[in-house]
Parts: sequence; structure tokens; C-alpha cells
Amino acid sequence: MQPVISFRNFSFRYKSQTRPTVKNVNLNIMPGEKIWIAGPSGSGKSTLAHCINGLIPFSYSGEITGELLLNGQEVSGRSIFERSRRVGTILQNPDAQFVGQTVGEDVAFQMENEEVAPGEMKPRVYSSLDLVGMLQYEEQGPHDLSGGQKQSVSLAGVLSTQADILLFDEPLANLDPASGTRAMGLIDEIHKTGGKTVILIEHRVEDVLGQPIDRIVIMSEGEIVAIGTPEELLRGGVLPNYGLRQPLYLNALGYAGIKLEHLNNLSTPEAVTAEKEVSQDYKQQIESWISFVDQNREQDKSNILLDIRDVSFSYSSGKNAKDAVKEVSFSIGAGERVALLGSNGAGKSTLSGLITGLFKPRSGEISWRGENIADWSIRRRGEEIGYVMQNPNHMITQHMIRDEVALGLQARGIVDQEKERRVNEALQICGLYPYRNWPVSALSFGQKKRLSISSILVLEPKLMILDEPTAGQDYRHYTEFMDFISGLADQGMSFLFITHDMHLALEYADRAAVMANGEIIAADTVANVLSDRTITEQARLRETSLSRFAKAWGISSPAQFVQAFINMEQRSKMLNMGEGEASHE
Repeated sequence: MQPVISFRNFSFRYKSQTRPTVKNVNLNIMPGEKIWIAGPSGSGKSTLAHCINGLIPFSYSGEITGELLLNGQEVSGRSIFERSRRVGTILQNPDAQFVGQTVGEDVAFQMENEEVAPGEMKPRVYSSLDLVGMLQYEEQGPHDLSGGQKQSVSLAGVLSTQADILLFDEPLANLDPASGTRAMGLIDEIHKTGGKTVILIEHRVEDVLGQPIDRIVIMSEGEIVAIGTPEELLRGGVLPNYGLRQPLYLNALGYAGIKLEHLNNLSTPEAVTAEKEVSQDYKQQIESWISFVDQNREQDKSNILLDIRDVSFSYSSGKNAKDAVKEVSFSIGAGERVALLGSNGAGKSTLSGLITGLFKPRSGEISWRGENIADWSIRRRGEEIGYVMQNPNHMITQHMIRDEVALGLQARGIVDQEKERRVNEALQICGLYPYRNWPVSALSFGQKKRLSISSILVLEPKLMILDEPTAGQDYRHYTEFMDFISGLADQGMSFLFITHDMHLALEYADRAAVMANGEIIAADTVANVLSDRTITEQARLRETSLSRFAKAWGISSPAQFVQAFINMEQRSKMLNMGEGEASHE
């Protein structure tokens, strides 16, 4: 069988760079295959994808060596329009892809370019929208939809063109866990029923592995460094070698002393089985491991920074107005890291707006160190509470990186040596010091995220609210940044993580509060919250893979299994940080 995509000794160098971003790539992708291209940021994944869909060289010029063939034909002589008929692309940010005033118009756009007859066009629009479960939204504006719905509309637009290769560039980046699970299920259904060749570029390892994958292609520094089935690469422990996260349940088994060579079906927690002769021994070994779990430390009630009591808020007034936040109560102590979990639209960002003063509560009270802050201005609150938005482009106002970080200091009258010291320190902390004299436009989305955090960190707040702090970051940058956040918490700074990233909560939060429909439905240890299927389903989260594994194996206390993992992760990070500090002495 002839490959549908074939790279032969392929390299590409951007015009503005001296070295190739993709080099010596040899890869055959067969018709109907489902391929996951993985690797850290800057490894060349997106560049390789742009070569497939024609954005390189038509939008990004440079030097190409070697060959790229689609269905056995060299692509160098084909226009981007010809390629788009074969390769459908779904971008990380679906808003950047919409051109129609309604969902139906947007899905029809590519067919209009292809001069499809109107009589054929409408049935194809209906069929594509029905396939992704969005037919009832045909007349709605695409920008009014949720993140998961937007991704579905983008997918419908590609399906309507009948492209036989579907290329997904981080399709889960802006989706909550429930929407991400649905999106991966939808992609898998289309792959199976439509006979499509599917290429996925994605950071969320467990979400991708939740559905069957034929092969994983790992890239590092522009080269393909590993290719294999999920079972082969997971058993070999290959993913962490290239800055990718190993599934959490496999890490937990390692902490418990379980050897992977005696296990099968490693890619999903419910499917993992042990060879018969060691099965019972392994279960007892896990039970013994979790029996030594340390007790969780209680919240220090004597040193509360932020206290929220019975706060409610509605965006509209009147008798029938619906509360976006309803009778919410919780607190954050000095040096504490609290994860505020919930799906898109649960009320998390509205609550952060109430804390920062953007909105005024309809009822209830917000206190800072025991003082009611109802009369505090936004500026006064900003001296104590920093807020970093989910989308850095909504915060950045300056053209140069150094100017962006210095802006808040200048507004407060901090200049000269003190300003330079604090700007340099914030840039170093967030890994941006080497780029201090660059224009902001040269940064990636993840780097812009760190820049926006630097611009708040430089002001030295006591509490920092981070809205989806790790969105758009690869595992290495995620770990570096969150380890840094943990260090600040150890020094007394408090953090509220507004997130639906359950890995972040498991690895870095002291406690979790869960929101659904504007209410706090749970506030407990992270282990207890994310092991409770009732809570996770109500909040459109996803029960952690650790808990799912423990239940599948009949472990007596799934929550304690999760807590054992959390304790081992924190202990491991402390040891690594200690070794790092010792190496610098």
C-alpha cells in the first residue's frame, strides 16, 4: 500500500533563521492511520504540520531540502488550494478559523471556494453538523459558542470538504476535561467511520491515549527521535526522556515498586492488567504502599488572607435574574495554593472578578486579613492581589518585552535601579531574561503567558490569581513554572489557580474547591475531590486516571491511592529542588 504522506530526508529552514527547524525527517503515514506527533515546544511539530497542509512554503517562506509526497506525488508544484482539498486543518484557536456570520455559513465556506453546487452544499452542511452534534446551532454565531462547540464547528467545516487527511493542531488546548474527552471521542469516531487519516499534535497525553492511537511519533530539536505504538513507548519509559508526561497511574505504579514489564495494556488505566502469577502480589504491594500515606495537613485558620462569605452575583438585575455566582464561601491562607476547579462557564472567572473588584457582589462579604474590602478600589486591591488572565494577548499592551514588565512599576512611581532589579528578577524567574530586548510579537503563546505573569510578579502581590496558568505550555515549561510557583508559596505567597487542569491540582495544589453552575459543590483535599465521580461528573471534570486505575484494580481506598501519589510527587520535587540548589553551591 502506498503512503498517503511520505517525508524523505526532509528538512526545512525558515528564511529568518540560520539552522533548520525540521531536519532529516523520514516518515511514512499510511491511509487510515491515526498518528500522534508529540514533543516539547520548539521540537518542530507545528512546522512539520505546516509542511503537510501547505502553510509552508505559502505563508512561511524558507529553504526546503528532501521530498514531501502526498499520495505518491511531490507537493512542490501544488498550490495551497490544491493541498487544502486533501488536508483539512483544525487549529488550536478555532476563533482564528471562523469566517462566517453563522455556524452554517462557516461550514459552507470551503465548499463555496470549491464551487460546490448550492443544491449539494446544503445537505453536506447539515450532514457535517449532524455528525459532530451541532446541527441545532446552524443559525447561531460561531463566536457565541463554548470552546468545545467551536472545535466541533471547525471539525464540521473540514468534514464538509471531504478531505481525506485531518490535521489537528492542539485541539484540546482550550477545552475543559469533559469537552476534551468528547472531542477525542468524536475524532476517533470520524477516524473509524470515515476512513480518514488523522494526525494529532497535542500536549495532553492521557486525553490522547484515552482513544486508540496507531503510532506515536516523538520529535525533539527538529528530528524524529522515536516512533512506536503506545504500548511500546510507554513500556520503554520513552516519553519522559523527551519532556513528555508519563500517564500519572504509571508514575504511581513506579512509586509503589511495580515493574511495568509484568503489565499489559498500559495506555488506559481501566485496561491495565498484570500477568496472572504476579497479579495478587502487585495488588497487595499497592495496598501496603498506600497504608503509609501521611495525613493531610489542615488549613491554618489563624493566618487567613482572603475570606469569602456567602457571596452572590448576577450579570443582570430583576426578579428572574440568574446568579452567575451563588452563595460562595471559601478562604485562602498565607502560602497556600488552592485550585478552583470547574468547567468553562462554571463561574470561576466571575468569582475572580469579584475578588479583584471588577464586579461588586450582590450579597455577601469579601475580607482581606479580616478587613471588609467592599470599599477598596481596583488599584488598592491590585497592591495585594495580582490577576493573570487566561489569554495573555488580553493583558499585553507594550511592543517590547522589557517595557511590558516595567509598565506596572512605572505606574507606581518605581524607577531607576529598583525598577531594573525587579524587572530582571521577574524575567529570570519566568525564563524570559534571554529575550528581554525582543519584541513581544516574536514570542510564542506559551512565552506570552509567562510574560503576562512576569508583569504581575514584578509588583510583588501577596496573593496571585492565575487563570489557566499552564494553558499552551509544554510539560517542561509547565513543570519549571509550577515548581517556581511552589517556591514562592514556600516563601509565603498565596495562589489561587483557576483551572480545569486536574494534573495541576494533583501536583501543585494544597486544596481544591469545585464550582458548577455558580456554586461551590465541594471543598476538600485534591485527592478526595478528584476521586469522587459524582463531583467530577457534576462539574464536567474527569475523574483522575489514578482513581480510575485504583477502582479497576479493586484498591480499597482510591482516594488514599491518589493521596499517596501526591505525597510522593511532592517529596520527589523537594528532593530535586534540593539537588538543584546543592549543585549551584
